[in-house]
Amino acid sequence: MKKIISILILSLILFVSCNLDGDSPKEIKKIELDEKSAQLIEADNEFGLELFQLINAAKEEKNLMISPLSVSVALVMAYNGAEGDTKTEMEQALKVLGLTTDEINASYEYLINALQSLDPDVVFQLANAIFYEKTFSVKSNFINTNKNVYDAEVAKLDFGSTDALSTINNWVADKTNDKIDKIIEQLDPQAVMVLLNAIYFNGIWTTEFDEDKTHERSFRRNNGTEISVPMMHKEDSVAYMTNDLFSAVRLPYGNGQYSMVVFLPKDENNSDDVIDNLSKENWKNWMNDFKGIGHVNITMPRFKYRFEMELNDVLKEMGMVKAFSDSEADFSSISDIFIYISYVIHKTFIDVNENGTEAAAVTAIGFEATSAGGSSGTNFYVDKPFVYAITEKDTGAIIFIGEVTEPVYEN
Repeated sequence: MKKIISILILSLILFVSCNLDGDSPKEIKKIELDEKSAQLIEADNEFGLELFQLINAAKEEKNLMISPLSVSVALVMAYNGAEGDTKTEMEQALKVLGLTTDEINASYEYLINALQSLDPDVVFQLANAIFYEKTFSVKSNFINTNKNVYDAEVAKLDFGSTDALSTINNWVADKTNDKIDKIIEQLDPQAVMVLLNAIYFNGIWTTEFDEDKTHERSFRRNNGTEISVPMMHKEDSVAYMTNDLFSAVRLPYGNGQYSMVVFLPKDENNSDDVIDNLSKENWKNWMNDFKGIGHVNITMPRFKYRFEMELNDVLKEMGMVKAFSDSEADFSSISDIFIYISYVIHKTFIDVNENGTEAAAVTAIGFEATSAGGSSGTNFYVDKPFVYAITEKDTGAIIFIGEVTEPVYEN
């Protein structure tokens, strides 16, 4: 039987740059979560932490970074087209059992709008798009959900034309400020759909690192060898906590609603020990242990790198099995043509320097269709592999989470 290949690509991009100005005080907005929205954030974080653990166990690269929000939003947009056991397994993997589809969509709609208007000193913009082959029939409810809830742009394209590929990749480049200039190399002659989700985030450290204080210092790898890397330094009043496993600081951006949490393993512990202990309960306890502000001497490396991984196997391990089956998947709320997920690819980029953070993430889901220092204060010296996360204060949402075992600064 002739196969029809369709590609559904979803991307969530977080971009942070360092060119904001203006010193006047601004009103600090707060996000008030209702019960269902709070349940969704907790589910997202639990999903992201488990995903991060499984990726860490399977990774081959020295450094890793994922966006739990990117992967969960991508999967939830596809989930809106799932039915039967496929839908139930996706709910289990995403940790959203107990929430209805309407509650999930309403909570995401509220969260997305809140994040985009939260901080006048931080730009957070989210965009979605659905491009599909002009001859392919997509069910109106699936299109309308993505238009109404996720504000998706929708357009029919002639996928046989080279202009279609340019249109899709140009949209990605535009929404990511050219940090990701291409999401697909080609459109299969039988491709029928491309779905995209992008976030743009622009901010700086609340207190920047002094570039004059950046010096080459030693960083000890997990194998005991040492390398010399550029280490940034600043003295700052920040939230700090410590336990038997690690010490941690929270480094804020803008007015403090967004921040990077850096986990430095203690004594003989390493970054894998921190990741192995990630759980919903531990994460909540650790975040609650950040009480008060203290004077901290912070020394940590600059780092810039990319990470890429196909997520099929880890998502199957999390219980999302039928969605990848070419005989059992049920995405009948997308189209009457039988479709199944052929791949889920996640790509990320991060650049941490004296001024702030620049980061990006892309999640791609493919469907196939068939008919079948020395001053006073606490010292926080990051000279060994560590874990970090970029989070939002009021919701506790994990935007990015990563591990640096070798702080390279790639071009």
